[in-house]
Amino acid sequence: MKKLMTLALAAGMLFGIATGASAIDFKAKGQWLMGFGVGEDSLVQDEGDHDADTDDMFYARQRIRLQLDAVASEALSGTVYFEIGTTDWGKADNGGALGADANDIIKVKRAYIDWLVPNTDLKFRMGLQGVQLPNKAGGSAVMDTDVAGITASYAFNENVALTALWARPFNDNYAGYNKNGVSDTYRANYLDNMDLFALMVDLKFDGVQATPWIMYGMAGKNVWENMPANDGNPYTTMGVFGPQYDFNYSSNAYGSMFWAGLPVAITLWDPLNIEFDINYGYVESYGRASFENAKNNAWKRGNTQRQGWLAKALVEYKMDWGVPGIFGWYASGDDGDVKNGSERMPSVVPCGNFTSFMGDGNYGWTMQDYNLSYAGTWGIGLQIRDMSFIEDLKHTFRVAYWGGTNSTSMVKYSGSSIAWNYGGDVYPTGPYLTTNDGLLEFNLVNNYQIYENLEANLELSYIVNMMDQDTWRHSTWNNKEFSKQDMWKAQVTFAYSF
Repeated sequence: MKKLMTLALAAGMLFGIATGASAIDFKAKGQWLMGFGVGEDSLVQDEGDHDADTDDMFYARQRIRLQLDAVASEALSGTVYFEIGTTDWGKADNGGALGADANDIIKVKRAYIDWLVPNTDLKFRMGLQGVQLPNKAGGSAVMDTDVAGITASYAFNENVALTALWARPFNDNYAGYNKNGVSDTYRANYLDNMDLFALMVDLKFDGVQATPWIMYGMAGKNVWENMPANDGNPYTTMGVFGPQYDFNYSSNAYGSMFWAGLPVAITLWDPLNIEFDINYGYVESYGRASFENAKNNAWKRGNTQRQGWLAKALVEYKMDWGVPGIFGWYASGDDGDVKNGSERMPSVVPCGNFTSFMGDGNYGWTMQDYNLSYAGTWGIGLQIRDMSFIEDLKHTFRVAYWGGTNSTSMVKYSGSSIAWNYGGDVYPTGPYLTTNDGLLEFNLVNNYQIYENLEANLELSYIVNMMDQDTWRHSTWNNKEFSKQDMWKAQVTFAYSF
């Protein structure tokens, strides 16, 4: 409560300053979300018909985001962006229990300044900011998150612009002892920084837009130790087969990472819209790791290198009553040999949005919200979005089939946490699918504009689970006698935006 009062007082002081200093223009915007959902978000079930994740089937929660811009001129401004929640109704540690008084539910998501170099068109953004790497057709498969860094952009003309980025996702988090509890306190904060450097070229011509980009990263060998437990940590998306704790110790002080992308949008034949996106990613080996074979309990040494690629596309045709379209993707998958590492594309914090249950195509925070990268999968889908037959009411319907590109022999390496990807409520980048597996996803999203600033969003989604139990019988799930089950959800979200 004290933090909330402090926030309110600070905002009041800022608005008070605005009345006395006309040179600064303060602008506020934000969003309130109230969500209620019911459903099943686990793909597995045990013999007693208990969910593997043991989560409640009903959720009631809320979230508030407030942004304040202090604008001195077109050449200088500052922004602070607060988030309150997510608050689960009835839950004490995030402020939803009786009395509604909790600590640490107010977060600073972004805090940065924008400024223009005098007498030039060179723009800088410095501080905690939202970074989304260029993407088309299904969202970013590599990075879409908030991070500390500096962005510089320059428009040469109306057709060509260049953006450079330095981001520091992690530094000074190493406590001086590793995951095995071995103390090394005199090396606290030693070799534990990760830095990312990106270049993006935005090309715009009549009916065609392309933004080729590359990103190089370097990470100290202690980055992966004592990782802070924040949403979107890269240890959930860069590891050999899942979480980053697959990495073992390395003799190298730093390891390299690299990504590249080519997103293209073509609107030459309006109302036809064509989008495609090609991505590649690589994470250098951080030593070797041991993986247990669930079939014979033997351990096998494996390489911790990870590299792979992904291609995705979307074709839409705009009509008076809606926008029908077809989308699809294909990503490289593991070949079954742990000695040569993983062939799935790594990512930092991805945000795939072709669909709205497994993906992030709607308000996913009510029931399920994956950092989806499409790594190790392929799929094809049909959709009709923004159908409208009644004023202020729109509908979007999707159906998508998911297949896997990973070798079936990989499921036996339980130490790789593949089984963890198969069940429960933690999917680092989506479910791990082999060439014998499949999912069929249905989404129906209904959006009603109650007022200009208030919308009601109703989503009904279902996923038919076609995972092959004979294949997964070779994993450790067989020892727990788990069986597969379908996933479904029904959620309604009220969003007040200003």
